[in-house]
Amino acid sequence: MYRSHTCGELNVSHINTEVTLAGWVQKSRDKGFMVWVDLRDRYGITQLIFDESRTDKAVFELAKTLGREFVIQVKGTVIERESKNPNMATGDIEILVSELTVLNQAILPPFTIEDETDGGEELRMKYRYLDIRRNPVKNSLLFRHKVAMEVRNFLSAKGFCEVETPYLIKSTPEGARDFVVPSRMNAGQFYALPQSPQTFKQLLMVGGMDKYFQIVKCFRDEDLRADRQPEFTQIDCEMAFVEQEDILNMFESLTRHLLKEIKGIEVDKFPRITYDYAMRTYGNDKPDIRFGMEFGELNAVAQHKDFGVFNSAELVVGIAVPGGAAYTRKEIDALIDWVKRPQVGALGMVYCKYEADGSLKSSVDKFYDQEDLKKWAEATKANPGDIIFVLSGPANKTRSQLSALRMEVATRLGLRKPDEFAPLWVVDFPLLEWDEDSERYHAMHHPFTSPKPEDIHLITTEPGKIRANAYDMVLNGNEIGGGSIRIHDKDLQARMFELLGFTKEEAENQFGFLMNAFQYGAPPHGGLAFGLDRLVAILGGQETIRDFIAFPKNNSGRDVMIDAPSVIDDKQLDELFIKLNLK
Repeated sequence: MYRSHTCGELNVSHINTEVTLAGWVQKSRDKGFMVWVDLRDRYGITQLIFDESRTDKAVFELAKTLGREFVIQVKGTVIERESKNPNMATGDIEILVSELTVLNQAILPPFTIEDETDGGEELRMKYRYLDIRRNPVKNSLLFRHKVAMEVRNFLSAKGFCEVETPYLIKSTPEGARDFVVPSRMNAGQFYALPQSPQTFKQLLMVGGMDKYFQIVKCFRDEDLRADRQPEFTQIDCEMAFVEQEDILNMFESLTRHLLKEIKGIEVDKFPRITYDYAMRTYGNDKPDIRFGMEFGELNAVAQHKDFGVFNSAELVVGIAVPGGAAYTRKEIDALIDWVKRPQVGALGMVYCKYEADGSLKSSVDKFYDQEDLKKWAEATKANPGDIIFVLSGPANKTRSQLSALRMEVATRLGLRKPDEFAPLWVVDFPLLEWDEDSERYHAMHHPFTSPKPEDIHLITTEPGKIRANAYDMVLNGNEIGGGSIRIHDKDLQARMFELLGFTKEEAENQFGFLMNAFQYGAPPHGGLAFGLDRLVAILGGQETIRDFIAFPKNNSGRDVMIDAPSVIDDKQLDELFIKLNLK
């Protein structure tokens, strides 16, 4: 073997032991008569010493030629360090080297392989194999492995069976845009890469598998945001003969298990709030409840005065920022500019300081007296020393803007602490969304989501009021998982397709295989899928998922390391019966 020990395990108990180590040269220090080398592998760093008076001359001279990232093997004796390093796990010892073998030389890397590197993100992504040698990325990948193993162990112990489903499937019109794959053996036809294994896991329930899970790659060809990848990983789960309560209890237990085993944190039963409550109280369906600043609607106490901006608004709503009365005018103006950015889109912002002496001072004092402003404070639950920020306009748009402001203020105040975890369930989503462009309903989740049993009668009269038997798990302001009870009745599924604008022929063409399967006895079933990348990042105390993915793509969906996507030659195109039109 190339090594008897790793570079992270030797200590004073190994003194006088003959060992063999192998790894990369982190750095070397040549003092003329003495050469020290830090040898690194995945497990840590061990200091090597080459002593002119004790080391073979040829070995000593070879040691002087070692450069950063050379791959070497050494044999030697563990000795006690004269100058110990308490910041290293192996800082009490070093290796007096007797034999040195250079396994591979290395050119100078384009950035330093250190925790704090001088390489920018794009450069590090181009040389990702070097970036992985850095502790932050390496430890993130090891952390991801630990989370995945805990998931597998938990679900296996609960009777779930891991089943692989196909990657080459049929394209369906719902959801995001598919990645498509041409078929050489079926001219003019295409596979699609799965956005999720949704229909397959339902078919597994029809097949009697009862409890299924899979840690699986999914693909969506959509415009990328800063922290979204075209390929991502789900913990995909499905159960038969269950109701919503069974699903919530099972996966709440899984999340509680992960928080305990991974972070050492005990969490009581997760709060449950409705979609409507989430939107009215936090302005979005994935609220961060680690802090307050809940919305206070002000229509009743801010309208019908002489302030036309509020009088003409569908919604006037505010939040109380703790300690915000101490904000300077410059700080307030900066936040006003922030909400007026195109990404947020507010036209302006009204503020009201609730001073420590109980008086209130607003930017619209001309229109409101102290009694009026006290009602604002009551509605937003403001206390002396706080500041109230108020936005107005169309209801949905204004809630979204105030939600963005709430998160920004919380970030600036340090309220979004990465070592605090506040999970919750959001339930009772709308089943359908009306799309103005296509003038038809779209499924808010997917077309297989079951309506609430008590709302089924609304299908023919008020479909927009139907609530879905669906649920999302939210952790620290991020949706980490979502699912639903599925439709298992063929007739109800057909009515749903009709409501979504599918003709019978279109439904049969796209989903006939599923409808046919339902004719052979489909059990009641439901499931949930966690976003593994996001879950791991949050548990790891990070906002970005990129460092928890071994080989991520950039914001343009490119892998700059292997230069993909790339052009393929005409011969391959001819075999696939494809002609490019790049106009």
